[in-house]
Amino acid sequence: MKKYRKQEGIIRVVNGRGPFEGNVEVHHLGKWGSICDDEWDMSEANIVCRYLGYEKAVKPTHDSFFGTARRKFWMDNLYCDGNEKTLADCRFDGWGKSDCTENEAAGVVCDSPEVYVKKPETIKPPKIKIKDKAKENDKIEIRLRGGRIPQEGRVEIKIGDSDWGVICGDGWSLLEANVICKELNLGYANDAVQTDFFGGGNTSMILSGVQCRGNETGLSHCFHDEWGQVECPGKKGHIAGVVCVPMMADLVIDYEEIMRTIHLEDRQLYFLQCAMEENCVASQAYQIQKEDTHGWHLETRRLLRFTARIPNVGTADFRPFIPKHLWEWHSCHMHYHSMEVFATFDVMDKNGTKVAEGHKASFCLEDNQCIPGVQPTYACANYGDQGISVNCSDIYRYNIDCQWIDITDLDPGIYHFKVSINPEFKVAEISFENNAALCTLYYTESYAYVNNCSLARP
Repeated sequence: MKKYRKQEGIIRVVNGRGPFEGNVEVHHLGKWGSICDDEWDMSEANIVCRYLGYEKAVKPTHDSFFGTARRKFWMDNLYCDGNEKTLADCRFDGWGKSDCTENEAAGVVCDSPEVYVKKPETIKPPKIKIKDKAKENDKIEIRLRGGRIPQEGRVEIKIGDSDWGVICGDGWSLLEANVICKELNLGYANDAVQTDFFGGGNTSMILSGVQCRGNETGLSHCFHDEWGQVECPGKKGHIAGVVCVPMMADLVIDYEEIMRTIHLEDRQLYFLQCAMEENCVASQAYQIQKEDTHGWHLETRRLLRFTARIPNVGTADFRPFIPKHLWEWHSCHMHYHSMEVFATFDVMDKNGTKVAEGHKASFCLEDNQCIPGVQPTYACANYGDQGISVNCSDIYRYNIDCQWIDITDLDPGIYHFKVSINPEFKVAEISFENNAALCTLYYTESYAYVNNCSLARP
């Protein structure tokens, strides 16, 4: 027991090129475990890197960038201020409570001299685009193989007269998969898989580190590691594959509804206790709760409230990726949450730095409003199926709990205001370029409003 206490909460990174990077693992009850990439951002990455002896993080990584998770997930939905000494000091769902798969491991790249000083044995050259590596007359070919139908399989690539080869699955996401499906005229990516289920174990792996924005016309416009220098620390058979479908959902944020409904409200913490359970207030509120155990509930928070209306303008229903039997029941709000990260709300300064904690919402998906002639299909009540039908909208009105940003500690001024839907790209869509509303926020101590809104990428 003493040994467990001594090692409880210690952190390490695995599968990287050195001690400065890798998937993050944490020690609990005598065993190492992985961390889910839900809510994983620079705040958490900086804590890890400082713990490991580095000044700061270069970037957080997602989608099992350094190979699939090898162990049980110990942590999920971490909420850190960035000043904690270790991840165990942050708020999270609880030890061992997670709905993540092995392809959702969180990782970091720390700010180490080794990242910038090129050493052949440890350091990758800068990423280039596939088309930049090919000779002028070389033809870049893409194909799927090993699938049960033509619309699925492992991805194989060939440049010029070289042999066909497969792509490393580390970090392979819906963004890269969608580019493949569009390039092959197979519709849209429904799944990005990292597996040898489609074969390819005996085929040469010739490409790794592929990173796409998702709107490229072909894989040749995406970045990747140096051609032929494959870095694939994941388990054997970790091969990139796709499953394509002809129709797909496409969510859009209605920014006019945000402009029409945004306003301020002052509210005592006593009335926000349910919201605090779901991490809907700023970190300072939790600090007040710790320091004043008797009177914290009388403290007042200033909330920036607004209505979020999200129509599905695609050709297929938007459905949560978590199976129904794994949905989480929230007793305070009395409904099941089918997606832990459906929307994020952020206030940023002119440099793009977040200055008010964006509420990373955990929502219930249903058809609140449909165009004439379309009948609602999804409803949250009575453990009903969740989703957003084609030509229907899910509406979170400003008077709903957690439909706000806590701006109590924000100074008056002019800011950027951003509402992002499906921000972690966990559920497939036709495009992610219209999944956010970016506005200018004007805030005084007595009122707030937004204008100059436009659609953007999360």
